[in-house]
Amino acid sequence: MKQKIEFTSNGLTLRGLLESPKTKASDYALFAHCFTCGKDIAAASRISRALTAKGIAVMRFDFTGLGSSDGDFSNTNYSSNVNDLIAASEFLKSNYKAPSLLIGHSLGGAAVLAAAHSLPEVTAIVTIGAPHRAEHVLHNFSANLSDINENGEAEVALGFRRFTIKKQFIDDVQNTESKIGALKKALLVMHSPMDATVNIQEAEKIYKDAKHPKSFVSLDTADHLVSNKDDAEYIATTIAAWSSRYMQTGLSEETTPVKVENGHITVEEKDRKFAQHVYSDSHHWLADEPVSVGGTNLGPDPYEHLLAALGTCTSMTLRMYANRKKLPLNKISVKLNHERCYVEDCENCDEAPRQIDQLNREIILEGNLSDEQKNRLLEIADKCPVHKTLHGHPIVKTKLLEK
Repeated sequence: MKQKIEFTSNGLTLRGLLESPKTKASDYALFAHCFTCGKDIAAASRISRALTAKGIAVMRFDFTGLGSSDGDFSNTNYSSNVNDLIAASEFLKSNYKAPSLLIGHSLGGAAVLAAAHSLPEVTAIVTIGAPHRAEHVLHNFSANLSDINENGEAEVALGFRRFTIKKQFIDDVQNTESKIGALKKALLVMHSPMDATVNIQEAEKIYKDAKHPKSFVSLDTADHLVSNKDDAEYIATTIAAWSSRYMQTGLSEETTPVKVENGHITVEEKDRKFAQHVYSDSHHWLADEPVSVGGTNLGPDPYEHLLAALGTCTSMTLRMYANRKKLPLNKISVKLNHERCYVEDCENCDEAPRQIDQLNREIILEGNLSDEQKNRLLEIADKCPVHKTLHGHPIVKTKLLEK
């Protein structure tokens, strides 16, 4: 389903399309087109259509001065493109749902990398044939740079069209600083080794600067504009599969609320594999298994939930005690892991050697605490309710209920 949309950026009206699936969208994505292109370029429309078929709503729009949007292109620059993206995201957030996925093609890829720093709801970013830095775009009209610097502007040929480029555009892209390493968001870099417009070495620079989680996918023989529909379909399929690990797909907005009594938990299947909906009386989250064992990694696995229960209970118990005793405890950190160990001599074991489960818990206490206070807090850690439950050999009773 396509819907025409309008929003305001820097006092100008920008226009675009919101493509939504027939059922309620699981997530929203924002697509940024390439330099001097528009929302209707084949790559943008094909990728949007394919993502929509997979349950993700996609908004694409014309940057200021392009396509059906208002404004004069000659007065725009890279920074104004970034501002347009932020305005588009605010439009989605106010009227639908904040986008959790940004997709940028070519210079649009550099723009989404910059805009993401101002969009806390975004959890995943995809670049397609993007340059490492915005100033890379200058090679498109390198022969005109001297005229632009001397006269303040020049008319340049870009593709089959001519555009007026002003010196302020040159100054803007040259003064843009890359902050890819500070993103703290999942990143997928997609690039073709055959790209004649943006060399694949640009993708290598982006990938090198980025911190994990990050992924790289080669687009093989695709051209820069992704003019082949099979390439666009492949890109969309890959984005949908990859982004499902980092977006909140399938949470409460997708499901019918489940009534749960206080102190109870209800678990329901999500995908007939490993993904599970978990409901309490006022919360809803996902559990899953890693991809390596056949899951989709949409949420913590069962043992991670167990460790989380012990860790959170430990920290809460320590905080409650420290506050009551007015201890100078500034911060509590609890690190946990689960392992199976072989124990040759175990007082409670029927046979030896025997493999037993072991939960390792490491506690970091920050503050001006004496050794006596630290030791007492370690004793208190063992008194947290979940710790007592685990050591109390709880009994699990199971019965079958009729639907």
